Amino acid sequence: MKDLRNKLGWLLLVGCLTLASLGGVAAQAQPVPAAVSEGYALLKRGWVNDAIAAFQQALRQNPKSLDARLGLALAYQRAGQDANAWQTYQQVLAQDPNNRTALTAVGVLGSYRPEWQAEGIAALTTLLQLTPKDTNARAQRALLLGYQGLFGESLADYQLLLQNNPTPEVILGAAQVYTYSGNYTQALTLFDRYRATGRSLPDNAITAYALTLQETGQAAQAVQILEAQLKQRKSLDERSIELRAALARAYQANGQSEAALTVLEPLRGQPKATLARARALSAIARKEGNSQRYQEAIDLYRQALNQTPNPSPGLITEVADVLSEQAATQSEALQLYQQLAQQQPNDQSLIVKRLILSNQLGQLSRTELRQQLQTILQSLPVGVAERQAIAIALIRLDPPDPELLSLYQTLVQSDVDVPFLHFRIAQMQIQKGDLASAKQALAAYRATPTGSQDLATELLLAEIERRESNLEASAQRYEAIIARNPPSAVLQNALFGLANIRRSQGRLEEVVRIYTDLLTRNPQDARAQIGLINLNYQLKRISTVEAEAKLEEWLNTHSPLEPYPELFSLVGALPPDPNREQLYTTLLALDPNNIAVERRLIQVIALRDPAEARRRVDQVLARDRTRIDSYFVQGELAQALGDFELANQAYQTILQQQPDNVDALSALAGVRFQQKRYQEAEVLYRRVLVLRPNDLETQRILADLYLAQDRPTAAFQQLRQIQQIQIANGTQDAAIAERIQDIQLNFLRRRGFQPSWERY
Repeated sequence: MKDLRNKLGWLLLVGCLTLASLGGVAAQAQPVPAAVSEGYALLKRGWVNDAIAAFQQALRQNPKSLDARLGLALAYQRAGQDANAWQTYQQVLAQDPNNRTALTAVGVLGSYRPEWQAEGIAALTTLLQLTPKDTNARAQRALLLGYQGLFGESLADYQLLLQNNPTPEVILGAAQVYTYSGNYTQALTLFDRYRATGRSLPDNAITAYALTLQETGQAAQAVQILEAQLKQRKSLDERSIELRAALARAYQANGQSEAALTVLEPLRGQPKATLARARALSAIARKEGNSQRYQEAIDLYRQALNQTPNPSPGLITEVADVLSEQAATQSEALQLYQQLAQQQPNDQSLIVKRLILSNQLGQLSRTELRQQLQTILQSLPVGVAERQAIAIALIRLDPPDPELLSLYQTLVQSDVDVPFLHFRIAQMQIQKGDLASAKQALAAYRATPTGSQDLATELLLAEIERRESNLEASAQRYEAIIARNPPSAVLQNALFGLANIRRSQGRLEEVVRIYTDLLTRNPQDARAQIGLINLNYQLKRISTVEAEAKLEEWLNTHSPLEPYPELFSLVGALPPDPNREQLYTTLLALDPNNIAVERRLIQVIALRDPAEARRRVDQVLARDRTRIDSYFVQGELAQALGDFELANQAYQTILQQQPDNVDALSALAGVRFQQKRYQEAEVLYRRVLVLRPNDLETQRILADLYLAQDRPTAAFQQLRQIQQIQIANGTQDAAIAERIQDIQLNFLRRRGFQPSWERY
């Protein structure tokens, strides 16, 4: 928060207070000792050193003289001896806790050194209790609260000040605090209001203004302003360091990654640049999805924290926020949040962060997280800044919990400036099966400056198209994202999304190529590694034993707390194993509605305690039945347990609401298949193919259905059709070829023929 500092204005204020107090103190003293009177007289004439000597002489004569001690503090302050002034003012307050001159001075001096800020805030709070209408004291307290990262309290002061004909300095201070609290829309409004006064922005406000521009979709303008400022700096001083770090972030936001790294290079190895460089590198790494660069930023943050005596809550929060984004450092982040909680036990946003992180670390189940969040946030704070902080904390929950949808919607409607809330709402609507509402939420996000430039919206639209069974449109959208060569995090998600589509279409060789491409780009990509194991198992290129060994090897070097869909898929596909019960429990804490893993856990529990397994099934079935996903949970679990009537009811309920829900049609067809009601199953599978004509997996199941009905010719024709489609797509599935050969051989045997290699 160094950009908020405006020492000159406050030094002038102190000068006014000093001159006013000279006469006031002397007038109140009854009588005033000669040495004290002489000191004040010398101070009025500007003979500061002589005044210091006079006050010191007076204190030797009378160590309890409050007038002399206050005069000495004023003289020290006028002489620029800040440390001596600070100490002496503290001595004054020890004698007279309500001394307004000393309280004001301590509040002003609090902005000079970070370690003085907390006491400065306390002094100004006392002063405001004595004189509630002292706008200068309130403005200074707002400033110090901003330095400490206590944005809610700072903005509460600024909101009072902004209602009463504020000075340009107050408007500028508020603009900067709004910037650092993440409310960029309000910040920009205040910056424009300040500039409308005809004043140009002072140097110490430029970086905050540039950040506001950057975060409101004007990164190019931010770059232009910062470049112009940096050209004026000839040496690598504190101001140059801040400008370089800010410019690096602006370059990155403007798509100039190389320029961002280049402008940061002179800061390498500069002790004074540790924190500034950490901030810039973390922003760059986050945008790129570069874990190595992010680790470098984390190391710098640790250095900055260790080098700072009595770090402010704002700095500790910043470091914890960054550490919380990496699985390897989340435990460290949680410790910092717990440390902060002791200082700020009522900070709801801090509680939200701690709970979400505890869930990510597996210490809190998804259900427990939801329940505690609902309890804590049952009553949202009145202050916009506090709600803003809560909203920023909540968007960390990924994937978001649909049961919290109303909370997110309430926040969106309460004037907070967190555009990404709309994105999270869209995700929740998708989980609830309400795709129309999801599109509306995405449209609201794309209407914001941030959302209009966020490729994540394209990823979510592709997922909506997939759920609408428009697979090829979804694939084309993913391919368009990939063609733009976006930052690695977006590219990775697009490739995984495309892999999911191609898997649904049965184009498994393409999926193999996608995973291979991902691993070529980053051999350490944990998700691609587990995805390739899963795919090879699906393709029967590795046995169950090999897949289990590879899974165990992967788990030895990676955390199961990362909710990779491919990990859930592999664990759910492998046979139930009591040795993996803890893994099932861990994964279900991350995604309680994952049917494949839930099924495996219930199967394992049933081996030792069938009654407990049944109770768990009942708990799953008792969940919210108003959601489409709940019926899928009910149906698939009932199907796995052989309760086909209950499974039938669940899928029929879904189809009553969404007659063309492909997943429900396919699942109901599977139930009919298991019930050996083959003709009904065939009708349902053909409805699936009408809606999803390129679904090769459904076509393969149809072949199995024909075989089950002893219709080998129809099965042969169906598999040949799949094979021809695969060949046309440039892919081949060895498993399909083997099935075709098996059908041909069995057909020959049934007609009395014997293959030549079986005759001897």
